[in-house]
Amino acid sequence: MLIPVPAGVDPVSIASLSDNIPDGWRAVVPFADELAALDPVDRRVLVFGRLSIGLYAAAFAAALGAHVDYIDTDPQRLAAAEKLGAVAHDVAKPDKSWDPYPVTVHTTADPALLAATLRATWADGVCTDTGIYPEYKVEMPLLPMYTRGVRFVTGRVNARVVIPQILDQLAGGYDLSPAVDTVVPWEEAPSAWPAMTGKTVFTRS
Repeated sequence: MLIPVPAGVDPVSIASLSDNIPDGWRAVVPFADELAALDPVDRRVLVFGRLSIGLYAAAFAAALGAHVDYIDTDPQRLAAAEKLGAVAHDVAKPDKSWDPYPVTVHTTADPALLAATLRATWADGVCTDTGIYPEYKVEMPLLPMYTRGVRFVTGRVNARVVIPQILDQLAGGYDLSPAVDTVVPWEEAPSAWPAMTGKTVFTRS
């Protein structure tokens, strides 16, 4: 996993490059051609956020030129999503009046919100879920998904394969630093770790 960081890319901004950043990337970028083939008004992505993965997904979707709606209830993540180019919504989930999206991303590991994300995915659209559900029996609405042709993607990201592609994009000047909430010196890690909420990066010189 040792890969050199391109010149001009802040290492702090990509501290999650081995995990969360690739997870956000794979939720959106593999479907870039599908989004580009749509009319501009339909190039829309919905992201349910609760972790930094959702912020990274929103960032990459915005970088593709899509309109991104980011749903969360955490003020810090909502503010970060806006800085990354998304429209932030402080709601638990979209109501039924929201138009469906060709690409949806679910990152909360909440089965109820996964169901809401699937409902918000339009016919022949794709929903990527990055959550793990060790304590739940998740019921999938397979018949509605079947009749509407909704594709569902889950599983672990192959981070090492996509990291070079991500670095190429970041080397072009795209900045992920708004997703980082706090930077803490290594010596302060024992006291900062229990209190951290948003994306925290520990640094040592």
